[in-house]
Order: sequence, then C-alpha cells, then structure tokens
Amino acid sequence: MAQEDPRARIEALRQTIREHDYRYYVLDAPAIADAEYDRLMAELQALEAEHPEWVTPDSPTQRVAGQPAEGFGEVAHGEPMFSLDNAFEEEDLAEFDRRVRQALGADPVTYVAEPKLDGLSVSIRYEDGRMVRAGTRGDGRVGEDITENVRTIRSVPLRLHGEGWPPVMEVRGEVVIRRGDFERLNEQRLADGERPFANPRNAAAGSLRQLDPRITARRRLTFFTFGIAAAGRVGDSHHAVLDKLARWGFRVNERVEAVQGLDGCRDYYQRLLADRDDLSFEIDGVVYKVDDLDAREELGFTARAPRWAIAWKLPAQEATTVVRRILPSVGRTGAITPVAELEPVEVGGVTVSRATLHNLDEVRRKDVREGDTVMVRRAGDVIPEITTAVVDKRPEGAPEWLMPEACPVCGSEVLRLDDEAVHRCMGGLYCPAQREGALLHFASRKAMDIDGLGEKIVSQLVEREMVHSPADLFHLAHKQFAGLERMGDKSADNLVAALDQARHTTLPRFLYALGIQHVGEVTARRLAEHFGSLDAIMAADEERLADTPDVGPVVAQAIAHFFAEPHNREVVEALRQAGVTWEEVDPAERGEQPLEGLTFVITGTLAEMTRDEAKAALELLGARVSGSVSKKTDYLVAGEKAGSKLAKAESLGVEVLDEAAFQAFLSRHRG
Repeated sequence: MAQEDPRARIEALRQTIREHDYRYYVLDAPAIADAEYDRLMAELQALEAEHPEWVTPDSPTQRVAGQPAEGFGEVAHGEPMFSLDNAFEEEDLAEFDRRVRQALGADPVTYVAEPKLDGLSVSIRYEDGRMVRAGTRGDGRVGEDITENVRTIRSVPLRLHGEGWPPVMEVRGEVVIRRGDFERLNEQRLADGERPFANPRNAAAGSLRQLDPRITARRRLTFFTFGIAAAGRVGDSHHAVLDKLARWGFRVNERVEAVQGLDGCRDYYQRLLADRDDLSFEIDGVVYKVDDLDAREELGFTARAPRWAIAWKLPAQEATTVVRRILPSVGRTGAITPVAELEPVEVGGVTVSRATLHNLDEVRRKDVREGDTVMVRRAGDVIPEITTAVVDKRPEGAPEWLMPEACPVCGSEVLRLDDEAVHRCMGGLYCPAQREGALLHFASRKAMDIDGLGEKIVSQLVEREMVHSPADLFHLAHKQFAGLERMGDKSADNLVAALDQARHTTLPRFLYALGIQHVGEVTARRLAEHFGSLDAIMAADEERLADTPDVGPVVAQAIAHFFAEPHNREVVEALRQAGVTWEEVDPAERGEQPLEGLTFVITGTLAEMTRDEAKAALELLGARVSGSVSKKTDYLVAGEKAGSKLAKAESLGVEVLDEAAFQAFLSRHRG
C-alpha cells in the first residue's frame, strides 16, 4: 500500500466510498460496517489534506461546505418544473383517464403509478456526470440555489455511476425526511430547547433552506428521483428512464410500478392507502403518469401542468380547526390529561372533534389556548394531536389554560409530584374515573389476594353501580355475585369465601393494596416496619415519612397527600368497619433482625415453599430480597432449574444455598 501512487489511491478511495454510499443510502444494502467506512473516509481526508491540489468538487469529502452562506441565489431551470393537476375524487381520475384515452385512441393506457411524497421538489443539474447545481421549484422556471445543501444528502450522487448518461441533464425529485429520522430530529430539538417541527414536510423544507449546510448535513434527508429533464430522449418510456436513473446511482421509490388503465390506478391507490401508516416516509397522494414518452409529446401541456399526469390526493392527515375549549380528562390511574375539544374537522378520512395535549408542559410548549386556530394531525389509529397553534389568529386576550386544583370528577386534590410531568387526582380509592383500576389493584395477588375478582367481574360491579369503593366489596353476598354474567353458584361461593379470607391481612399488603403512587411492595413493607401501625403512617408528615428506609422525598410527598385527602381516609375507615384487620406491631417490640443488611436473591423452583413464602421468611428476619445478582448480593437461594442467576453468582463468588441449606439457615436464624 505504501508504494501505491497517492493520486491513484485517492481516486480508488473515492470510488470505493461512492459505491458504499450508493449501497447504504440508495439500495438500503450496506456491505461494510460503519467503523470500516469511517476508516476509508479518514484515509481519504488525510490524503486530500496532503494534496489539496487534487481535491475535486465531486469527492465524497466535499459534501459539506465550510462556511454558512449569506443568502440564496437563483437557479434557472433548463426546462420548467410544472405543477400537477389534482384529482380529489375518483370521478376526477376517471375523467382524466377518459381524456387521455380519447386523445390517444388507446384503451387501456399504461400508467406509471408512484407515491406522491410529502417533501420538497428539487432539480439537480449534472454536467459530464458531475453534480454542478441544485435548485428548488420556485415559480417553476426560477428557483433558489440550494446546491451546497443538496450536496450533503447522501442519496444524491456527486458523480454518476455506470455509463450512458447524457452530457447534460436535470434530475427531478423529492427531498423527504423519513419518519424515524423526523422523530429523532424533534427529540433532539426538544432536548436543545428548540421548537419541534410540526411535520416531516416542514422538517425537510426547513433543513434544505438552512444557510449553513453543516446543519442540513445533520438532518438525514433522503432524495427520491421521479424524472429527468433537459437531457434529450434517454428512453422510450418513463419506466425505462427510472430504471436508468437507478443504474446511474439515484434512489427510485420502491413503490413505483406500471399499472393498466383506470382499474389498475384504483387498485394501486387502495393498496397504497392501506399501507400508508407503515411506510417509512410521509405521502399525500398518488401520481399517475402516462408511461409512453411519445404519447406524452402528443398530449402536451396546459399553461401550468402536463396533460399526461395527475395527482390523486389521499385523505389529508393534517387539517386546520379551532379549539372550542380544553378539558381535563381523568384516566384509570388518576393521570389528568388536557384534551382539546375541537370544531369537527375531517382528518385522514375521519371526523375529528377531540385531540390530546398530553400534559400541562405540552400545553405550555405548544402554547395552545381556547379559541386558537390549530393544526391537527392524525396517522392510522393514533389519537389525533395538535401539532401547532396559529398564534396570529388567536382571539385577543385569550388566557393560558390552567390545570384544575381539584379533580373534575370527584373533587379530590390534584397533585403533580416533584419528579413527574403528569398531574394526578389523589382520590384514588374514591374517584369514579379510577374505580375499576383501583379495585383490580386492591384485589391483586400481592395486595389483598382476592381470588376470582378479575377484570370482567369488576367491570360488571362498577357498571351496575354495586361497588363505589373497595370497602363495598365486603358487603356483597352470594346472591349479588350469582346475578353477574358468567358467575354460577359455585363461583359466587368461592368469591364470598375469598373476600372473607382477605379480611385478615398484613399491614404491608394493605398499604400496597391502597394503590398509593410509588408505593410498591418493598416500600409498603418498610413503612410497616418503620411505623408499626397504619395510624402512625397516616399521621406522619413528609419529613418523617422520608426518614423511612427506601422512602425518598417524592414518595413521601405522594403518601402524605394521599392520606391528607379526606375521601381516602373515609374509604380506609370503611374498610376497617367492614372487618379488614391486620396485626400491628410496635417497632420497638419488633424483635431482633438477624439478617438486617444482607441481600438475598431467590431463583429456581423450591419444593417446600413458594418463592413468595421464602421471600417473606427472609424479610421477616430483616433481609433484603433482590431480583438480580450483583456484587452486592450476599446469598443466592437456588432451587431446581436455577439457570443463569446461579452461573452469575458463582462467577462473582456469591455464596449459594440449595433448598436444604436454606431451610437450615432459616431455622438457625429464627432462634
């Protein structure tokens, strides 16, 4: 390699990198890893730095210019960039086909159908196989010079592949940003404190109109060609021209295909419409072009559009409407979501009258107010959302929307915890909006463990207004349960027995069953151990609660506000009146905790007890039970089929107890 002529090596590297760009950005079929590509590019950059006299405009290193431009110049197109006539209804397309058939005396006519990409149309001029200029459509004859920005798009060849291309040609196409790249771009803009783009088309257009090409280069744009101009005849059909453009290094949309007559056009439209939400890029219609180029010449042009092409628009996925009002909606978990009630508008073929605003931060970021004119977007089955507010059309004096201080459903306190974006209703046990979720959690296995009280039963109890809070469950009898759908006498008996058994529980289970935000099993157990009684926990302020092991300030805030809500206290008292009891132990009389400070992991199947029972036995002695093995693990309890946790424990030198050794260990420490 050291003996190779530097100039020959530079040209070899350029050719290799061009080929890999083509495979990666046009064919979607990379042949080398990114690290190897970076190595080739670094070698080329180093050689060109040593020999600047050999740098050429079409070198892969020259995609990004060094300095921002002061403004955009003008580009005159070799042939006009015409607009297309639109078909909004199937009848419009049928009339277009009739006119074409009548003018040509042919039936059926072969068309080329392709997605109408929702981006920015550009024209790129090549001379002797090298890119020399690029411009926007502009008025169709003169556009803005965006050459340096288009150079940064990796799917645009700076030098054409293969052979047979004309000495001068203008390649026409659409610059788009793929959905995944659009989402990543907006995430980065939000992280940088910038306003996100409303949609991919705005992102593509805004990226191409940056005065600094280095910004454009970071936007990951894609260029799809849809035709050629100012080149003379390079084929007999449009399809043949696209095939040649693909061989010369351009990306042709993979959904382009030839169709026969009006029926073929209809079929293509329906297939593309069905796949619309799965495409990696945004589309807003289908373009049909007469395939035969001689036929095109015969059909000609009107003053503004070709007679041989038409765009059949898809139902819009974005529309403008007005916000009537913003309402707080309470979900099953108590989360309060601002929802905009809209003047009904058709979006994507569906009439939309409501759109989510997610949370208060989102309302502030988008600055949406009642009475605003807004852009609403819908894609597939996704809930419609407002993308932007048109501030210029805002009613004078429209105030900012405020989150209510009380739940609109039950009147309980609305709280936003210090580490969350979401506001929540604190009346979890009482709030009708949360009723089903609260009951299901209350009955779950690690809470009150009410066997047989599943989702379908709870749904019927709530729908028939038989239960308003968990306390009402304990007043239901066999007759009431037996009257529910899919509930026979035996099942009703079993559910009554399960409720009776659930009356006798433990304080940690009861605390967990209340569904307090951030209070899981471990936190509930630590609270019970630290305070000893429910009354002590309910009386504690945030500072005292935060002194509990594994309870930080945010969790303490959630607990304090939960018990400060009178509705929740009423339900707790009602549960006690219904006979729900547990043993309360004074922390001072808790006894010795011989395993305090030790961490255990349990894995595999135990024969003498369940893993939950083993966990409870260890925690009763003060141990901490974790779900994963680490350097901080003191013991691994390994049953049958222990698996990867056993292997990891052995590799870390963690002491392993089989079931027999574990039982002996417990007996020894129980005294």
